[in-house]
Amino acid sequence: MVRKKLSAREGRGWVSGTLFCTHFRVAFVPQDSPKPDDNADPVLLGDHDVALASIEKVVVVGPNRTKLVTPNSSLKFTPEELVLYCRDLRVVCFLFDRLTPDAQVLEITYTIAKTYQPPKPGSVLSFQNAALGSVEMKQFLSNRRRNTDMNWFESASDWEQELERSGASGWRVSSVNDRFEMSTSLPRSIVVPQKVLDTELKKSFAHFNEGRIPRWCWRHPRGNDLLRMASFQNNIYHEKDDIRNLEMILFGCQSSLCVVVELDEELPSPADIQLAHSRLRALCLGDISTSVSVPDDKWLSTLESTHWLDYTRSCLRKASEVACLLRGVHLTVALQEADDRDMGCVVCSLVQVMCDPHCRTQSGFQSLVQKEWVMSGHRFYSRINYHRDNDKEEAPVFLLFLDCVWQLLSQYPSRFQLTGDFLLALHDSIHLPLFSSFLANCQRERCKRSQNPGQSYTPVNGWRDMLHPDSSSDPSDPPLPSVWDWSLQYSKHRRDRFTQPVPPIPPLQPLLNGNLNTNPDSHRLTDTIPGSVFLLSRGIFSCPANLLPWRSGSSGVYKKSHRRAASSENVPGLERLLKAWALAEFPQGLTSSSGPQGPLDPYEPLMPLLMGPCMGLWRECYLRGALHAQAFSHPVSANHPHPVERLAREVQQLKDKLEQVSTGSDLNPPTKMAEPRRTDTNLNQNTNNGTFLFPASRPQSAGNPRAAPPPTSTNHQTSRGPPAASAAPSRPGHRDNGGSNKHTFLFGHSSVAEARPDQRYYPAPQNAKLPKSNGIQSAPPHDRL
Repeated sequence: MVRKKLSAREGRGWVSGTLFCTHFRVAFVPQDSPKPDDNADPVLLGDHDVALASIEKVVVVGPNRTKLVTPNSSLKFTPEELVLYCRDLRVVCFLFDRLTPDAQVLEITYTIAKTYQPPKPGSVLSFQNAALGSVEMKQFLSNRRRNTDMNWFESASDWEQELERSGASGWRVSSVNDRFEMSTSLPRSIVVPQKVLDTELKKSFAHFNEGRIPRWCWRHPRGNDLLRMASFQNNIYHEKDDIRNLEMILFGCQSSLCVVVELDEELPSPADIQLAHSRLRALCLGDISTSVSVPDDKWLSTLESTHWLDYTRSCLRKASEVACLLRGVHLTVALQEADDRDMGCVVCSLVQVMCDPHCRTQSGFQSLVQKEWVMSGHRFYSRINYHRDNDKEEAPVFLLFLDCVWQLLSQYPSRFQLTGDFLLALHDSIHLPLFSSFLANCQRERCKRSQNPGQSYTPVNGWRDMLHPDSSSDPSDPPLPSVWDWSLQYSKHRRDRFTQPVPPIPPLQPLLNGNLNTNPDSHRLTDTIPGSVFLLSRGIFSCPANLLPWRSGSSGVYKKSHRRAASSENVPGLERLLKAWALAEFPQGLTSSSGPQGPLDPYEPLMPLLMGPCMGLWRECYLRGALHAQAFSHPVSANHPHPVERLAREVQQLKDKLEQVSTGSDLNPPTKMAEPRRTDTNLNQNTNNGTFLFPASRPQSAGNPRAAPPPTSTNHQTSRGPPAASAAPSRPGHRDNGGSNKHTFLFGHSSVAEARPDQRYYPAPQNAKLPKSNGIQSAPPHDRL
């Protein structure tokens, strides 16, 4: 008999019910919950349930004290409240009823504390058996059908279907790695140029780390191809035929230009991502069992010091550079990473989300994750570290990618079919060791425990169907479902919120000679010397001599088969291709404030705004447990309201007093302006993407703040312009030097300037002094950046 604290998404307040603890979950059943339907499909977790594997710590609250409960703890007091801190950044808290016997309170507390921790690898298997090991569940999973709306990229026909969808000609699907002999981390099917035979292709694997040769990922509608590859092996002797094959693979179907994009120097390492995410968790959760807490006035600066938003911005910036290259010159872009299994997945996926509307649908996004993450060998098993036995390899790289996608979704909400609820569900599924998608580092490891026991592998015959399963497999192990089987995790009501209606995707335009490029500045570069290779690193193009090891050698083979080096005169021309990306940093550069001109091209890349206020915090994910941790209290009552409710009441009283003072000093009664509907067709209209939680008003006149009209008055004016009565309308595309600046704070109302979608807001200097005003204090204007 407990009462559960409801989150903001659940409607707030408290709900009474019964608390259970099984080998798989902590289940809470409300009193008024409907009786479950015996004929309905089983759902692993209910709306109020918490999986034991997702719990990170258990804290109990007693009379004037809190305590962290471990498997060996002994409580000397009877807990009144139970708080579960989860790895998915949720905080679930229960209040024990006074009629509950103390023995039951201690029993369920000790039970949860002893069962949630995975002290050894076998505990994950026991967790899977508890969830999926029943006879009914095994029978149910064995009869499940796969989602036919998405591409699984597990067979050669799946890759051929992707080639046909993207209109990529000149490429073929090779099964040279069908036995995983060439590369243990690559999939069994890879896409290579048609001109390269498998016998010649086998000689190229040894020249790259882990055998991850350049391979096709996606074709831009303008005809440019995107490749991925690992770093070159410099200590390998290059034969004459090897050089020819390597360059044919690297240039793909293009013959003019190839740009190698270096990812290691600009993007964070897995260790950096792990450290930033740990700091973000500590900041957002706020452990009540410790006395360490972040003051409210330092919360935003502490958030900045985690560098999580900086890493998100870096990934989006690099993906924007690649997107600008693909929409310009007729070339091949190859993403190069040391092992091609972390940041290569992030950037390659973000480029496709930005440029391909299909990847912004639910089925297309799931196919994208299957192609660039699951099948391409991202180390899910090591990076997630389910067993907690390899902390050095742990890094939430995939969660960083989800945050980047959420940034694009928040800036372009009408261009996505998938919603924030879908991203949040995928984020939470990572922390459940139940899905085959995340329990292996590559396809080779995934095939060792295939859901289909009717296949076997021999060195001679490869994969063959067999009548009897392999006797080496343990029949007690439950079949692991895919993460995309959402009906196992969420009810239909939750799944209906995963998507939103979007306009139909227009068909691709027919390619003209394989290229739709109409940029006049790039025609000069299409006649570049065949085989020209450039390196893009830190936003600068260069032609280093050691970029291709076989070209920088002194052997006679190189002199006979080399191609002429690219001229440095072409480097400035390539740098002009990134001008659109550079203008994205300044909102007035891309489009006019009067709105977009002409019909919007659905295949134009979604260029994100990367300035500080435009990078938001994923509040629905990171802050959903913050109120529980930072303002924890007993149930709301008339005599003892919640601390947040008391604070909100005081803020509202202060607003009422300020409004009365402002109204009394103004001769004309203020009239409230209707806020127009915002759209995201123009990048300059995205004014609510700041890091802060709620917008605040700004002063209307910096020269005489005491004489400024109230925030709700229509008599608004720019901070450095004439009075409102004689103020001339601003010109389209002209940026105000001070009137359009705005900070956003934790509490406050939106200013009238928010009704003007043509204005942009920038952060104030750290040493700026806030002017005094008879309205709500807000950010000062400052010079143009």
